[in-house]
Amino acid sequence: MTGLAVLFALLGAASNAMGTAFQRKAASRLAEGGGLRLVLRLARQPSWLIGIAGVIGAAVFQALALVNGPLSLVQPLFVLELPFALMIAIPLLHRRLPRAGWRAVAGVVAGLGLVLGAAAPSGARSDAAMERWVPVLALCLGAVAVAVLLARPGRPPLFRAAVLGSAAAVSNALTAALLKSAMGTLTDEGFVAFLGVWQTYGFAVTGVGAVLLLENALQAGPLAASQPALTIGDATVSLLLGVFLFDETIRTGWWLLPELIGAGLVLWGVLRLTRVVPHIAEIAH
Repeated sequence: MTGLAVLFALLGAASNAMGTAFQRKAASRLAEGGGLRLVLRLARQPSWLIGIAGVIGAAVFQALALVNGPLSLVQPLFVLELPFALMIAIPLLHRRLPRAGWRAVAGVVAGLGLVLGAAAPSGARSDAAMERWVPVLALCLGAVAVAVLLARPGRPPLFRAAVLGSAAAVSNALTAALLKSAMGTLTDEGFVAFLGVWQTYGFAVTGVGAVLLLENALQAGPLAASQPALTIGDATVSLLLGVFLFDETIRTGWWLLPELIGAGLVLWGVLRLTRVVPHIAEIAH
């Protein structure tokens, strides 16, 4: 089951990366604009339709991954979306990744492997008592609300991007936890029960909120501020939610040392990628 979770998570990260890359390719062919007319023009381009299929596929793969494995394993693997997006988008958009960029990609992959290998996340539950959901919802939604207030217009762009990126990370992690719970109901009790639990509607709402927060983070300031907050924040909060909600376990003690080293490598790689790749915001999102 864990092997399937890893496979589906990797496919989800790659599928979402493909989706964003092909959508960016389609958008780059059109003059600036907005509204429904832009969407209709994009819909006539095969590359845009491929991109939409990739995003839909990513959602399906994420759901399958969460059914087959712990939240604390699945969500960190989506860190690989950024390297996947670069490797797909650079040849697609006829760009070249410098050598420093490849070193950064290697750092992200190696760091993530070290973190997950040392932590060895495990757990098979997808249900949680309401007594656990209440403090989780209060803390996560409260943190997002505080972040939005702190990131009001007029604050420094670097600060706003980092804070909104952190809020998007919390929303992503909460969405994944709600999705895992809803998918557990679907597999155990069927579609009618899936439509009857509040988590189904919860993950739809928080998922939309996460997308809006990310878009605002990207507009507020440099990717070098928002992407690390999003990458590390999503993985960290997902790990905490997995442990608290679903009784998932990770190794501690001396295992914390390689886990911290791996997290540092991931952070270094993401920071390098946001600096060495020209127009990375356009490539990866």
